[in-house]
Amino acid sequence: MKEKLQSLQKKIGIKFKNLNNLKKSITHKSFDSINNYEKLEFLGDRILGFVISKKIIELYPNVKEGLLDKKLASLVNKNQCIEVAKNIELEKYILVGNKNTKSKIENKIIADSIEALIGAIYYEKGFDITEKFILNMWKKFIKLSENTIIDSKTKLQELSLKKFKSLPVYKLVSISGPKHKPKFVMSVSLKDTRTFEGAGNSKQKAELDAAEQLLENIKLK
Repeated sequence: MKEKLQSLQKKIGIKFKNLNNLKKSITHKSFDSINNYEKLEFLGDRILGFVISKKIIELYPNVKEGLLDKKLASLVNKNQCIEVAKNIELEKYILVGNKNTKSKIENKIIADSIEALIGAIYYEKGFDITEKFILNMWKKFIKLSENTIIDSKTKLQELSLKKFKSLPVYKLVSISGPKHKPKFVMSVSLKDTRTFEGAGNSKQKAELDAAEQLLENIKLK
């Protein structure tokens, strides 16, 4: 265990005096029901959101709150946390109980653990070092956020709320194809439009396609 913690400290470039918090940050509740990462994750999640919010406001002073919110969501969601965690191979250090031990640790556990690690760094080193760690780990993703694209569903939702004070109505039209390769057809309509259909290999993709068809029809794209 000591070697694992020493290796993790080298990986993140931060040396801990109190190794208990570092160990907690990589301990799933299936391994230890009491001394695990849950509270550190709770703390780290809030610190991550604050640091990234502060940074994108500095980077984009003239961007409206709605788009800032989308940039933030794209940077602190679970998928993004997983990418950051895998960049430092955090999954190699996470402790899970035997019944949860798999050849591949669940992505949710990996995402939770990077947030817990942030919480542990805060307890050990304070805010300034934690902020530097986050901005370094998220550096390339923050840069990519400059090109945040608003998807068709979001555009349509904003339009519908603005014009009609109501949300677009999506309905499942059909599901076809084999289980491993399904095809979903979804429809969407607004208050004063006809129904448009879209297709995709998931409901979400079909909804995006349907929203795009509607937007193209009303010449908003």
